[in-house]
Amino acid sequence: ATGIYKERMDAMSAMGKVIKDLSAMMRGETDYDPVKVQEGARLIQSHAGEAMTVKFPEGTTEKPSEARAEIWSDWEAFTALAEQLKKNSEGLEKAASNGLAMGGQTSGSMMGTENGMMMGGQSGLMGGSQTMMSPDQLASMPTDGVFNMVAQTCSACHT
Repeated sequence: ATGIYKERMDAMSAMGKVIKDLSAMMRGETDYDPVKVQEGARLIQSHAGEAMTVKFPEGTTEKPSEARAEIWSDWEAFTALAEQLKKNSEGLEKAASNGLAMGGQTSGSMMGTENGMMMGGQSGLMGGSQTMMSPDQLASMPTDGVFNMVAQTCSACHT
């Protein structure tokens, strides 16, 4: 891959690595480090919102792209999820010093989730929507609760 294809693949790979690394921390498999959480949140922010959507210009669906056609057929949902990822990762950066709610043992019924899904239900081609909270609102939550929101935003788009 070259050009815009490589740029977006590299961005997605970088964010995926952050999610994987922070997931282990949130589950208590590795030591909790608020500085690493902040750094990871900032990396995600750098690839979210408009920084993400500009990497998906019209006409970039052919190989080597692995992007789904729904990105362009439901552009409004895609841009909303990209912006939501930015806001949630901003909240994660702010919440990093709060620590884990349950010592690494998270529950799908905590922090505004029901059965592991964010409140707001399913709608649109991209897999649903969450109740949008501002980064400042997220800043008061336990870090793992905000991390779950970041990860669920990623998952909603990939679904």
